Amino acid sequence: MHDFDTVIEPLGEGRYLACIGHNWSINNTPNGGYVMALLTRAMGRDCNLSPQGAIVTANYIDRCDPGWADILVERLGQSASFFRMQARLIQGGTERIRAMGTFVRSGACGSEPLTRYASGPEPVASWDSCIKVPALPEYSLYGSVDLRLDPESAGWMENRFSDRSVMKGWICFAENRPVDFGALTLFADAFPPAVFASRGMVTWVPTIEYSVNIRQRPSGNRIKGIFSTRFISGGLVEEDGELWDDSDALLAVSRQIAKYNP
Repeated sequence: MHDFDTVIEPLGEGRYLACIGHNWSINNTPNGGYVMALLTRAMGRDCNLSPQGAIVTANYIDRCDPGWADILVERLGQSASFFRMQARLIQGGTERIRAMGTFVRSGACGSEPLTRYASGPEPVASWDSCIKVPALPEYSLYGSVDLRLDPESAGWMENRFSDRSVMKGWICFAENRPVDFGALTLFADAFPPAVFASRGMVTWVPTIEYSVNIRQRPSGNRIKGIFSTRFISGGLVEEDGELWDDSDALLAVSRQIAKYNP
């Protein structure tokens, strides 16, 4: 089994010691979705429940580094349906990330909650037809996950650009491991920025704010991702994402705001 490196040790009174691993980095910086998985796990552990769903939003105040960090969790409120939590990641005496989490109690939506999609996922090429993103020394994330891009989204790697800012394909762990809530926050941030498909890899695109709404756990370990950008303005770019399992059940939706200044 892959260990996913989400190691947190409870120290009491809502404080956790977390180890940020070396194997989940982009350009030598720990991936934001991976660090959010640490925060999500700490908040879920602190409210002591196995949630049916979750909404987690993080503000990235400063970059993190591999190594030890403190996570401080505060319970903001609870009801018959929800737990609301806050988590702050402190490293080197500086707050690096602050997250808010709303966790849905199991059974809160009834035994058979309504499921209705106005539209399903757009077509994505099969796993075997997609192009594997290679692991590189400064991009250790792609040695830890197996990410494969639809050829329609992969032309930018050879300086061929699309008219659409859409990044889509398939993702799973490099080694066999079940996909839990924390893995979904990672997977929703593991694809290259959608804007690369139309503009190329012309600049670093650091995340400012990232939100993931997890609807359900997947039935398998291989996840389909579709991410799109519509607007670039004011030095910012947004990205809207969807994660689906191989039976076309919606697992999570995400939105990310990032800096974009070529």
